[in-house]
Amino acid sequence: MIKNCLKTAFRNLLKNKGFTAINVLGLALGLATCLLIVFYVFDELSYDRFNIKADRIYRVNNDIKFGGNENSYAVSPAPAAAAFLNDLPEVEQAVRFRDRGGMQVKKGNERIMERRMVYADPTMFSVFTFPMIAGDPATALKNPRSVVINETTAKKYFNTTNAVGKTLTFNDSLLYKVTGVIKDIPKQAHFNFDFFLSMESLPESKNGSWVSNNFVTYILLKKGASPKEVEAKFPALAKRYVGPQLQAVVHLTMDALEKGGNYFRFSLIPLKDIHLHSNRVAELGANGNIQYVYIFSAIAIFILLIACVNFMNLSTARSSNRAREVGVRKVLGSPRKYLIAQFLTESILITLLGTLIAVFAAWAMLPLFNQMSGKELVVTPQIFGWLAPALVLIIIVIGCLAGSYPALFLSGFQPIQVLTGKV
Repeated sequence: MIKNCLKTAFRNLLKNKGFTAINVLGLALGLATCLLIVFYVFDELSYDRFNIKADRIYRVNNDIKFGGNENSYAVSPAPAAAAFLNDLPEVEQAVRFRDRGGMQVKKGNERIMERRMVYADPTMFSVFTFPMIAGDPATALKNPRSVVINETTAKKYFNTTNAVGKTLTFNDSLLYKVTGVIKDIPKQAHFNFDFFLSMESLPESKNGSWVSNNFVTYILLKKGASPKEVEAKFPALAKRYVGPQLQAVVHLTMDALEKGGNYFRFSLIPLKDIHLHSNRVAELGANGNIQYVYIFSAIAIFILLIACVNFMNLSTARSSNRAREVGVRKVLGSPRKYLIAQFLTESILITLLGTLIAVFAAWAMLPLFNQMSGKELVVTPQIFGWLAPALVLIIIVIGCLAGSYPALFLSGFQPIQVLTGKV
């Protein structure tokens, strides 16, 4: 039966080349557009998930309202990381980053302005997953004037990734020893730097002020620890450390500050949520917006529905040309379920052809799409791993859904009415 359905379907599709071409190209256009949007959405949702401990990493945010000014910061005080680690038993590790802008780096007689630089604590490698090509992650950033660079930067300045022990000159006077080379950080990270300078090189990092916020702080929670319980302890911690300094600076206690409608609050945001759900002052990089993900997802579904409805309309509109075929088949004893199977087979074949064309079209349009969206999307084995089964599911579902109404409509013709021309 299946062989006969396929053979008949091929004959009908070849017999009606114009109809087949319109339907296939219509589906292909809709699916190709949908695939490009899916690539974009998948990329946006995959940020920071390369970190092995991503489910336990949180950034400490700071919300301050004082004197009528209200601000939401992605930074916290310099001593906050140590306090969280010492006073909160749920915290396994903490790391700080301080972005002070770029510096000139000397390469022979050339001076290159590098802007992707950040100061980092040596605990960076205990929290984030930055595989090291050369060097020891346990000691790489412990000493002053040490720097860890990525593999692209190592090749750029030393023509090799074996750069440990070599020296880089910043701003013509600062000599930093390369103590580690890491793999390039994936594009799907909410921050991406080429140079990680040791925090010990930055005097500001030893500042004990709790009323100055300049350091992006991440904490790694212990397994099973609740972020809600950690956040519940923040008010007491703020009173303990921020309160005395606040009173010394503005002569207000924390209670008096809060009674006046002001506040100084710490909060946590999961690492995986930063890219799409955070737009605070002093972010380490440009983030996306979850609203765009929702909008583009809705557009993709809408385009797919239009393509399916278009297919159903064309198939139904052509029904009068196949009415006599249905009548003859029924007279010869063909059950309705066989007719439905025949029309669904044709629908799935059209969907299969449209999907194959859509895949190649989306792949061909990817460079242009990247240029328009500012992305660097590529079809990786990881994407192909979920794309292949998804396409099979799409072919079956869309083929059945789009062909269901024409199949039921055509197979319901009465032989007598068809053969006497009353349809």
